[in-house]
Amino acid sequence: MRQLGIQMIPAYSPEARGRSERTFETHQDRLVKELAFYGITDMEAANRYLTEEYLPAFNAEFMRPAPEEGSAFVPWTGGNLDDVLCEHHMRTVSADNCISFEKMKLQIPPDRYRCHYVKVKVRVHRYLDGSLAVFHGPRKLADYDCKGNLKDEKHAA
Repeated sequence: MRQLGIQMIPAYSPEARGRSERTFETHQDRLVKELAFYGITDMEAANRYLTEEYLPAFNAEFMRPAPEEGSAFVPWTGGNLDDVLCEHHMRTVSADNCISFEKMKLQIPPDRYRCHYVKVKVRVHRYLDGSLAVFHGPRKLADYDCKGNLKDEKHAA
């Protein structure tokens, strides 16, 4: 959330938690009784009733217009969301300019900024497709496939 610039506002008051719990209780109590009343016993019929009857009636009864027009959402202007919405793991580069990550040895290729990264803390990103990347601060040092092979052909041995 910090990387996305989102501030969490926790509901520490029992009143705030109580309102949401009462809403869930209303749905659980009311929906079960309505399904029983109409003799609905299978999942397909329940889902159809939920979308076609229950939710429209519930929204018509309880939905209120927003006090102000417009949206409170702020567009994302940062970097690549894939680099935020992935697993982040910290590693320290060993004497052979490699890092160990889940039984894989990831070689950091040479670059124009440093001759090596020995003893430097780096961040490993694991993306949804299983591929990996190694970062030093904001700079991406290397991309790897899910087996730990360098993706960039110029760095592959």
